Amino acid sequence: MFQKIKIQWSNFISDKDFAEIFKGSVWAFGAQIVSTALAMLFNILIARLFGANVLGSVAMIVSFLSLATIFTVIGTNTSILRLIPEHISRYSSSSAFQVYRKVLLLVVGISVVAGTLIFIFSDFIARNFFSKPHLTQLFALSALFLPFAAISDLNLHTIRGIKLIRSFAFMQLLPALAKFSILTVLCLFTLRSSIPFYALFSSYILTAIIGIFIILKEFHISNANHDIIHPASLNYILTLSLPMFMTSAMSFFIGQVGLLILGMFRSETEVGCYDIAVKLASLTTFILGAVNAMAAPKFSELYSKGKIDELLDLARKTSKMIFWSTFPLLLILTLGGKSILKILFGRDFVVAYFALLLLVMGQFVNSISGSVGYFMNMTGNQTIFRNIIFVGALLTISLSLILIPKFGINGAAAATTVSLIFWNIATLIFIKIKYGKLICYFPGS
Repeated sequence: MFQKIKIQWSNFISDKDFAEIFKGSVWAFGAQIVSTALAMLFNILIARLFGANVLGSVAMIVSFLSLATIFTVIGTNTSILRLIPEHISRYSSSSAFQVYRKVLLLVVGISVVAGTLIFIFSDFIARNFFSKPHLTQLFALSALFLPFAAISDLNLHTIRGIKLIRSFAFMQLLPALAKFSILTVLCLFTLRSSIPFYALFSSYILTAIIGIFIILKEFHISNANHDIIHPASLNYILTLSLPMFMTSAMSFFIGQVGLLILGMFRSETEVGCYDIAVKLASLTTFILGAVNAMAAPKFSELYSKGKIDELLDLARKTSKMIFWSTFPLLLILTLGGKSILKILFGRDFVVAYFALLLLVMGQFVNSISGSVGYFMNMTGNQTIFRNIIFVGALLTISLSLILIPKFGINGAAAATTVSLIFWNIATLIFIKIKYGKLICYFPGS
């Protein structure tokens, strides 16, 4: 038995492409573990000191800012994962930096305009979309920090595209570390309910500034006078990015629309309980994210070189690693979810257990499917993937509007799970039809 495992492991690491992904994933995985733990402590601290009501408000602001960020980066955070490795391998680091600078200026411009509009209409958003006029000031404040959130998101993916493994791991950790540290310090002086929001907004500024510093330092070191510069037109960048933007927007709706619609129909306390269920069920996504952090640039590299068989084999191996990494955690959440909710967050949050079970079911399908999204985006199939995700998002919104008013958090969880299962299976079928192979993994398959 041990010898068989040893042989399989030797076969895995003998693949230099997979070995590179595995090495990078270990760093990203470690950072994700610490980041997730700090994020959970951040939520526990809010739940214990300020209550489910404040936690629900924080969750709504975070979801709203996340949605706004998607509309300001317009898919460039994904397209840059393809452009940066492509320009570095084909042309030079200087050429890649020109792409980054152009995208950064575009994102800053859009985020400033979007932030201004959100600030002006903050009262309208709070009253008419969420029926919570007391949150007007928080929506206005979030508008001021939107550019920093957008820059942070773009920088994270740029560092990932450059394959700065340790810097990427650090940038993954930084937002959660900043939020928790600032909140802890502020709570030593006061327990005003606005404190969690100050910690949240401050973390965006810190992450944006440090990310820019890391990128500028790396490109300055790599820069040479004889570097080949291949200009990427703004039109080309947008043509590549917009389908990915639609995909990101629809993926957000699938993951977060339940929380937003819940905020429209139900109390902030119920929103807080559902948010915790989502965060627990999504613990497995940090493993998926850690693998994808290194897999996406490698997918792009192999595809650009025409090595399709190697690409499919690599995608299959990453799926296997994702499954065995996430399955134990999903099992723990299924069997011990009720105790976890009660011990960590309090008795009020136990009502979210059934919703947690539904969400875990969706994450199980997500884990066996592997890196299907990045596979599609890195292989020129972003338009097809956008269409699949679009249908999935429509499914989520429709089911949420039908189920949430009657079933509350359980309806939100059911809508999210059905949609997640749909788009994963649909994407796997497309890959099978086009390339003749499945890249998912299930024990015994």
